[in-house]
Amino acid sequence: MAHPIRVLITDDHARSRNSLRALLATWPEVEVIGEAANGQEAVRWVKEWQPDVVLMDARMPLMDGFEATRLIKNKWPGIKIIMLTLYATYKTEALAAGADAFLCKGCSDEKLVAAILALPHKAS
Repeated sequence: MAHPIRVLITDDHARSRNSLRALLATWPEVEVIGEAANGQEAVRWVKEWQPDVVLMDARMPLMDGFEATRLIKNKWPGIKIIMLTLYATYKTEALAAGADAFLCKGCSDEKLVAAILALPHKAS
């Protein structure tokens, strides 16, 4: 792979963002380019940074992950979004909002990275 997959982590909990950043740092195919604490920040950073993939939490203050996903997919359909949440019951809503994949927090590290790598990405 010529260029790593550029990932934006979006979660309202700093501990979750830090854990995801540390995990993804161990995979040379992936580069974390930034973090957002809510959906509004995610939309702003997507506009500025144009990541390949957004890891999106479902429930956050100011703007939840479902609304942020709809806005991002409407404006930048080539950006892939993986909804990553504690609640499996959100899968239908996440996919309806436009998420390209859905995973539960606590899934294996390999499953998360495999989901990122499996998505078709724009050329970086």
